[in-house]
Amino acid sequence: MTLGKSVRLARIFGHPSGRLMSVAVDHFTGHETMTAGLHDLPRTIATLVAGRPDAITMFKGVARSCWPPYAGTVPLIIQVGCFTPDERIVEILGGPTQAIRLGADAIAVAIGVRGPNEGRFLQHLSAVVDEADPLGLPVIAHVYPRDFSGAPKIVNDLGNVSWAVRCAIECGADVVKVPLPGEAAGFSEVIEASPIPVVVAGGSRTDNLKDALTQAETAVIAGAAGITVGRNIWGAAHPQAAMRAFQAIVHDLQNPATAMALAAENPDGTRPPTRLPGTRMPDVEPA
Repeated sequence: MTLGKSVRLARIFGHPSGRLMSVAVDHFTGHETMTAGLHDLPRTIATLVAGRPDAITMFKGVARSCWPPYAGTVPLIIQVGCFTPDERIVEILGGPTQAIRLGADAIAVAIGVRGPNEGRFLQHLSAVVDEADPLGLPVIAHVYPRDFSGAPKIVNDLGNVSWAVRCAIECGADVVKVPLPGEAAGFSEVIEASPIPVVVAGGSRTDNLKDALTQAETAVIAGAAGITVGRNIWGAAHPQAAMRAFQAIVHDLQNPATAMALAAENPDGTRPPTRLPGTRMPDVEPA
């Protein structure tokens, strides 16, 4: 591993716990809908940054237009993978050189497996790895196994999640993000056998925050290297409080009830700003 890649990964997994609690706002292009909570991206990103996640993932256009005020405060991950559930669209929207020019600490590639375009998806991931590696840019594979027996849907049974992890490993990714499987014991074995960190996706919007926190706790107990959350943070009534609760689960190993109590004590969820090496804090802190 090059020094540059080591530095960037150290920033992303920079919390003393060694685990990642990141957020993602890369939910529009591949979802074909104006997702609730992301309608006003500048305001949403300002709210998220104030909660000090360990990293934030977005597409290149959002980074160009919304990220300059927060450069250096939170590690940036640029998403380049784009596909619709029915695979009408299967594209790569950007590349490693462009991500580095935007100041990214990693590049993410969302792909689907167990579907008609699995080979094409794996080629996408492999090509990004080949281009990113000489630049010292980590690649985070977001791998989603699907079921096409009816309407296309993401599945999370242990066998398919294990396959998703293996695909990322074989393509050379540095980190893999997968759905949380129902079989926690078996998932621990998958994580232990993986030579790269396994991060869990936050998943669909839950009926309440406690359910989402319980899923995060299950992932951490299984040995996951962290969790990346979208809807269950920026879609919450109080996003910063929700983020604080997830941080308590992932970093402090608290149970959901305690995490929710901590979040209630600090509803705005703010934490002291963090300065990364070689960066400058913005002149005005985000509201």
